[in-house]
Amino acid sequence: MIKTKFTKGWRPIVVLLLLFIFWEIIVKKLYVEEWLLPAPSKILSEAISGWNQFYPDLLATIGISIEGFMIGAIVGIMVAILLHLLPWVRDAMYPLLIMSQNVPIIVLAPLLVIWFGFGLLPKLIVITLVCFFPISVAALDGFKQVPANHRHYMLMAGATRLQLFWKLEWPYALPSIFSGLKISATYSVMGAVISEWLGSEKGIGVYMTLASSSFRTDKVFVAIFAIMLLSLLFFFVIMAMEKYFIRWNQKGGDTN
Repeated sequence: MIKTKFTKGWRPIVVLLLLFIFWEIIVKKLYVEEWLLPAPSKILSEAISGWNQFYPDLLATIGISIEGFMIGAIVGIMVAILLHLLPWVRDAMYPLLIMSQNVPIIVLAPLLVIWFGFGLLPKLIVITLVCFFPISVAALDGFKQVPANHRHYMLMAGATRLQLFWKLEWPYALPSIFSGLKISATYSVMGAVISEWLGSEKGIGVYMTLASSSFRTDKVFVAIFAIMLLSLLFFFVIMAMEKYFIRWNQKGGDTN
């Protein structure tokens, strides 16, 4: 089983390596200008030589991504609990919750600057808006996954509504909640970059803006790959937490 997982884990890496090799060959053979599409070797060279310039922006984005993600996760779970425990609130607010996601963040961002200035608050609001919705929806779906016979047994035993929630519905919802957390963790990096476009002194979004305005496409690709790697890193961190906190679910449900 371990050997199979190890083999499968290498397949995406091989595909990426082949993609980069093909990319390198095409750029060299067709003599594509570097400002239009740099070769992977050029991007790697810029990432290494410009690391001292780039890593403060990287750290800034990591910091605000984590802060925004944690706030978004707390807000998302609290909203899901509120809507689940109070059906009349769910009926009134759930359509508005869905409608809130139809407003493009890139359009809402300038309004946040007007209302709250150029400080940290509008950036955290942007990331929170990006992160909380997947968590709320996943948690609400998870609360409904409780087997009917389990619910019936606890009600027969005299469990209160809160006891039913914390002892039965919450544990059963954890896999769904972690699914929402994994999605939101990847969105948090995107939200952080968008928030940095609002006006910031440092961050990957600032680095990318300066690079594109000076036609340094190699730096733009460095920023793009950094965003992708950060998103993957956050995803795997949440996945590791999921395996630790819901081992009971894996032992009971994993038949592979």
